[in-house]
Formats: sequence, C-alpha cells, structure tokens
Amino acid sequence: MCGIAGCMTLDGTTPDAALLEGLNRAQAHRGPDGSGIYRKDDVGLAHGRLAIIDLATGDQPLFGQDGLALIANGEIYNHVELRTALSDVAFSTGSDCEPPLALYQRHGLDFAATLRGMYAIALHDPVRRRLVLARDPFGIKPFYYAETAGGFVFASEPQAILATGLIERRLRLSARDELLQLQFTTGTETIFEGIHRLSPGETVAVEGGRIVERRRLAALPAGGCDHRNATDALGELDEILAESVLFHQRSDVPFGMFLSGGIDSSALLALMARLNSRPVLAFTAMFPGTGATDESRHARLLAKAVGAEHVEVPVTERDFWDLLPAIAASVDDPVADYAIVPTYKLAAAARRSVKVILSGEGGDELFGGYGRYRSAMRPWPFGRQMRRHGFLEGLGLLRGESHAWRAGFAAEADRQSGNGRTRLQSAQALDCTDWLPNDLLIKLDRCLMANGVEGRVPFLDPRVAAFAYRLPDSLKVRRGLGKWLLRSWLDGVLPAAQAFSAKRGFTVPVEEWIAGHPELGGLLAEQESIREICRPGQVESLFRAPGKKGGFAAWILLFYALWHRCHIGNLAPQGDVFATLSSRA
Repeated sequence: MCGIAGCMTLDGTTPDAALLEGLNRAQAHRGPDGSGIYRKDDVGLAHGRLAIIDLATGDQPLFGQDGLALIANGEIYNHVELRTALSDVAFSTGSDCEPPLALYQRHGLDFAATLRGMYAIALHDPVRRRLVLARDPFGIKPFYYAETAGGFVFASEPQAILATGLIERRLRLSARDELLQLQFTTGTETIFEGIHRLSPGETVAVEGGRIVERRRLAALPAGGCDHRNATDALGELDEILAESVLFHQRSDVPFGMFLSGGIDSSALLALMARLNSRPVLAFTAMFPGTGATDESRHARLLAKAVGAEHVEVPVTERDFWDLLPAIAASVDDPVADYAIVPTYKLAAAARRSVKVILSGEGGDELFGGYGRYRSAMRPWPFGRQMRRHGFLEGLGLLRGESHAWRAGFAAEADRQSGNGRTRLQSAQALDCTDWLPNDLLIKLDRCLMANGVEGRVPFLDPRVAAFAYRLPDSLKVRRGLGKWLLRSWLDGVLPAAQAFSAKRGFTVPVEEWIAGHPELGGLLAEQESIREICRPGQVESLFRAPGKKGGFAAWILLFYALWHRCHIGNLAPQGDVFATLSSRA
C-alpha cells in the first residue's frame, strides 16, 4: 500500500527531480515508511511506501528485464500462486508487486488479467518508450491523471497533481452539482477541471506524453444469472469467501477488522475467527449520548461469541467539530458521506495497533442488500429503473434549480441495463460502476491512508464477484430481505449474528449535532463557495430549523464549504469547524 505518482514529458526531456519530489511530499501520508524516485528518458516515477509485505526488500521502484521499472499502490493477493506459475522467472524480491513485471514481459498490456488484488500500477517500458498504467477492476485503489501542456502527470490523489501547479484549482461545475445532490461525483471526470480518473479495470499506454491505447477488464461477469439451488450455493459460498479472506490476510504486519455489527462485517468476523489461531482484533464505532442507531452492543456480543478482542471507539460531537476540517482536507476527491467521520476516527484508533484493516465494502452491491434493489425487482408497472433523489432538491436553497446533475448517473444506468441482465443485476452493476468506486471506496481509502492504515475488502475479489453477481435473483432477495444467501450462510456459522433480523443500517448523528448550532447558518452563508450556489437567507433558515431532510442538506453544505476552502481556496484547516469557517486566511 503506497502513494504513487509520476510523469512523461511531451518534449522527450528527462523530468525534473524537484517535480517528482513534490509529488511524493503531497502524498507523504500514503507512504510514511520510505520513498523512491526514478528518472529515465522522458519518464519519472515517484513512490511513497507503507510497508506491508516483504519489509526488507520490497522498496520500489522494482525492476525487471529490458530495463522495466514498476511502482504500485496496493496488494496482489495471489502473488504466491503467480510466482509458482512463473517458475522459470528469477525473482529478486519477495514483493507481491514483482510478478506483474514478469507478466508484462509475457503479455504486454494484458498483464493485469490474472491479478487478484487491489492495485494502481505504473510501469515504464523504455524499449517501447511507453508508460503503462493499470487500475484494479473495482477501482479499490485510486488513480488520477492529467494531460498538460508539458506532458502527462499521474498520482494516487488529485491534490498531488494540483500541488505541481500544472493544473489550476478550478471547479468543474457539473461535478460540483452532482456532489451536492448525490454526495459523490460520477464517471471519469473529477470535480477538478483537467484531472481525470483512470477507469476501474482500465490499462492505458502513454507515449510522447499522451494516451495512445486503452484496454479494460470488467469487474462483473457478462450475461445473466446461473441456475443454482440454495444447498449447492451455500457450500460454494463458504469455500469462496474463506479463500478470499485467507488471501486478504496475507501480510507481514498485524491486521484487524472494522465490525459494524451488520451482515457483511459479521461474515468477515466469522471467517477471520475460523482462519486465525489468535483472537481477531475488531474495531467498532459507537455514538454515546445520541439518538443514532448504535450497533456497538450487538457487535460486542458477536465479538464475545467468537473470542475476538473488541475495541469500542467512541465518536462524539466534539470529535465531529474538531476532526471535520482535517477529514475534508484528506478527501480531496470529495465524498459527502457522513460515514467518513467514524471511518476516520476508527482508522486513527486502529493505527495504534495494526497497519491493515479488513472491511465489508461490496457485500451489499454483490449480494443484493440495498432496499432500492427490491424496488427494481417489482413487476411491471411497479418496478422502475434505479433513480437517485437529490439531497438539495425542493428546499429552496439553490439560486437555480436544475436536473442536469442527473445526466451522468442516467447515462451510466442505460449502459448497465440489458445484455441479458435481470433488473436486479442492472441495478447492482450501476452501483458497482459509480457508487462503489466513487463514494464508498474513496471514503475508505482516504480515511485510512490519512492515518497510515491499509484497507482491504474481501468481498471485492474476482472469484467472489463472479459467484455472487450471477446468483439467481431469488438467492439475493427473498421475503423482502436482501442478501438472502449470505444471511443463510451466516445464520449457520454464527447464530449470534441474528442474520435474518431486518437490516438496521449505519447512521451517524450529524443532523443531531448540527441542529444544536444554528449559528452555523450565518457562518456558511458568508462563505463565497456557498453564496455562489445558494440563497444566503435560506441557508440561515435551514440551520435554524433543519428538520430531517434539511439536516442532511445542512451536512452536505457544511462539508462542501470546508472542502472548497481547502482544495479550491488552497487554505489549510485552522482548528475546528467554527475556527476554520471564521478564518479569513
């Protein structure tokens, strides 16, 4: 797990070492255990390392035949099996990221086809005079790039590209509107003009400072559902999930897990307890003294049932006000998901004892957990295509109401429908394309990496995805409950999980905390970022009496104001929320 960055010049000159060092500094939190710089011909690579596997010889860049050089962010979980398959190759390190060099030597741009893991890889091929970039199919690891007047530049985070000065800090207004209405931005264009996301599963070749070829690996299998009975599927699920968790535990440093008490994290807990001789270290967020749904008691019972060491992490209102400016600064590709607050606090607590955390992202998307999936399955005329509602719609806040922000989401929904998929599969595919990589996985990556912790997601494994996605709809949603097969399996292996109880959902009491500070409305109304999109008087009214829907809108505006101040205004946080918003510098 690391931060990677680099460039290829347009005029063929060797990149400036100071530029590469600046890219590394901007992402130093991602790689606190070491750094490396590579410059050859028209390519420069910069790497910051968080050491997880091969602590002694795993520094990067890694080198292969014909002068190949590679840097990577992530983990290749099947590196042991790849080394066995590549028995004729003389590897020089124990790094999980060395096999991709040999695979590229044999398969060229198709080298990532057999990788099982999360990765963002940059590889320089000096013989062919090309730079090759590849991202894992689910987009677990971030990858950003820009084509500038001087050439091509890439990094693990947009803020590193912005720090070079090669790209102006300028908002892409359509993405800003998506953020305010959806809480994340869609597609491959980021909220910054000129900075793009490498698509999940994409491999690109860059020559002469410009992309010349693109290839893509799909995260989900093609076609509709397989015909399976529940008994056979349960046995297969146990084997596939256990293998994935075993692979995701490969590490030379201590690891733990996030335990929310929900179905997905409970499944991980059960498997980790089975696969480890030592007690599992499980971290759970709790919200003392609030009205939020608190799963900490249930999580405590689960931990006791499997003999896990359970760490309860209180997330308080004071934490919210103190940490939010720093959180907004760390989430440069913005995600207005209030779960960033407990995720950040959990990561800070976990860092004291582990460097790797397993988490349950992807379980809902692959096994059919969301309520909106049940809506998509209803027979005509009651069933409907998945449609997201805008969080700021109908509140009278905006200077101009527009539905243009729906365009990116609607276009992706059209692309993911048909092709032999059921309506449930189409809804799942849509979430796996946009919601998962551009909200949930960004949140996990930035909150953990800001604290020097690696996050791993065993549900987002190729074998798990191929199995779960092609399950019959009836094994995903049954009797009004999603994740039916996963619940059935969990009910058998961990009865204390109460797998068939209704999904409780994860809530954070941000609306409750914000409602206690009506003066925030005045502070926000003074921010230029808010004034240019909202009516100041309506903003102040919103914070005086937010209500349920208004409470979430207030949260989004608060997050956006802090985010804009840092990443567009280029101003560092100045203490807590109130001090930061009151500061004029």
